Amino acid sequence: MLKRCVIIPAFNEEKTVGRVIAGIKASTDADLVVIDDGSQDRTAEISTNAGAYVIRHPFNMGYGAALQTGYKYALQENYDALVQMDADGQHDPGSIPDFFSQIAAGQCHVIIGSRFLGNKNYPIGLLKSAAIWIFKKIIWIISRQRITDPTSGYQCLHRRVFSFFVDDGFPSDYPDANIIVCLYRLGFVVKEIPVTMVQNPCGKSMHRGLWTIAYYFFNIFLSLFVGLIRRKPF
Repeated sequence: MLKRCVIIPAFNEEKTVGRVIAGIKASTDADLVVIDDGSQDRTAEISTNAGAYVIRHPFNMGYGAALQTGYKYALQENYDALVQMDADGQHDPGSIPDFFSQIAAGQCHVIIGSRFLGNKNYPIGLLKSAAIWIFKKIIWIISRQRITDPTSGYQCLHRRVFSFFVDDGFPSDYPDANIIVCLYRLGFVVKEIPVTMVQNPCGKSMHRGLWTIAYYFFNIFLSLFVGLIRRKPF
């Protein structure tokens, strides 16, 4: 049986992280690890009290950096597979057993949870919709694989994959479509499964504000370009 864990990057998520952990515990017996990315609220305290192992960053380092801390911990503790999901309550933990069972069956190395597969009707804004459309086209051109939800943070990774992601080349802020392209270049098999997502109950987003969105687009496209011209993605 695979040794499994769930990693949850969190930044100031005291309102939701306890409920997220309770939902995960009801869905799986995998170990839980919260990476507190320099929160200034009670995120770490609530996570610990809810039964998760907590790793704390001394200051906010970014979403990608928090994920990578989780990857390093999973590698150090010899986990075979991990699920990554957000702490804000958007991701339904009911899909976790399906993630792990498909990784255990050896069907793929990475599973992306897509909010757009099946009959899911997930509302997104115009800019986010445009970004997803562009990223899908880029991935299709490079890999000839149709990925319906390239910005989904709800994923399951085999140990072979997160072993690569502990390298310094992993982005510290926005690991999105650029990482999917790198996975293809590294020869990993990527699969999607339908999952249920809800909009952030607190209305927060890492892509709010015109300048933040502009930086996000610039960062992803630059990362895609650099990843394509490198001899090795990492």
